[in-house]
Amino acid sequence: MSSESLASDIAILKTEIIAPPLTPQQLILRRFSKHRLAIWGMVGFGLLLLFIIVGSILVTDKKANEVDLMARLSPPNQLHWMGTDSTGRDIFARMIHGGQISLIVGFLSVIFSVSVGAVVGGVAAYYGGWVDTVLMRFTEAMLSIPSLFLLIVLGKYLGKDVQTITVFGHSYSGSVAIVIVVIGATSWMYLARIVRANVLSLREMDYISASKSLGASDVRIFFRHLIPNTMGAIIVSSTLGLAGAILNEAYVSFLGLGVQPPTASWGNMLTSAQSFIQRGAWWMWVFPSLFIIITILCINLIGDGLRDAFDPRSTRNL
Repeated sequence: MSSESLASDIAILKTEIIAPPLTPQQLILRRFSKHRLAIWGMVGFGLLLLFIIVGSILVTDKKANEVDLMARLSPPNQLHWMGTDSTGRDIFARMIHGGQISLIVGFLSVIFSVSVGAVVGGVAAYYGGWVDTVLMRFTEAMLSIPSLFLLIVLGKYLGKDVQTITVFGHSYSGSVAIVIVVIGATSWMYLARIVRANVLSLREMDYISASKSLGASDVRIFFRHLIPNTMGAIIVSSTLGLAGAILNEAYVSFLGLGVQPPTASWGNMLTSAQSFIQRGAWWMWVFPSLFIIITILCINLIGDGLRDAFDPRSTRNL
C-alpha cells in the first residue's frame, strides 16, 4: 500500500471518529434538503405566503370589495395589475384576500382533522379491546360519508344563514366556518388509521413498559411518548391534507355553495368569471386558476419531500 493511500485512509478514519453521529432530526433535515423538488415547493409556497401576508397588510378588505362600475372588465393595466371583474373590483386585491381565505380554511381544517385523527387513532391503539373496536367502527362509518356531498348540502342550507364573523378587524361570511368544520370533520379518518398502526407497534417498546413501571400516567405516556413518535406520519398527512382542503374549498366555492360573497375566495372568483370567459375577459379566470394550481403543486411537492425525509429506510439522499 502506498503512503498516499495510507494517508487518505487515516484521514477518512479520523473524520469518522471526530464527526459525531447524526441525530434523527439531522437525518430528516438532510434528506429533505437534498430533495430538490421539495425545496422548490418550499420556495414557491414561501413566496405565496409573502404575497398574501404582506398584501393583506398593504391592501384592505375595503379595497378588495370596492366597486367601480366605470372600470368594469378592465384588462391588466398600470392601475389594476390583474384587471377588474364585472363590477369593477380590483382582481389583484381580491386575489390577496381570496388566498387568505383559502389558506385559513386549509390550515384550520387540517388542525381540526389532525387533532381528532391523532387522538382517536392513538386512544384506540393504546387501550385496545372494546375501545379499539368502537372507535374503529365509528371511523369506518365516517369513511362511508362522502365529504364533498356533505359539504355541498350544508353549504347550501346553512352557509347563507350563518352570520358574518369578525376576526381581528376582518369580516368573513359565516359560510367560512361551515366549510372549515365540514372539511375537518370528514378528513381525519385516514390519519386515525395511520396513527393507530404506529401506536400499536410503539406501545410494545421497552421505554413504554419502563414508563409504566415508574408510575407514569396514561395521559403522560400518550402525549409525551406515543404521539411525539408518530409526528412523522402526522406531519406528512397534514401537508397532503392541506392541499386537499384548499382544493375542496375551491371546488365548493366554485359551485357557489362554499365561501359566500362579499368574502373573496379563489373558488368563488372563478364562479364570477365563468359568465365572461367567452367575452374575452381571460384575466378573471386565469389568475385564480393559476394560483390554485401553484399552491396545490407546491404543497404536494413539500409533502413528497417530507414523506421521503421521514422514511427511516430512505438512504438515497444521504
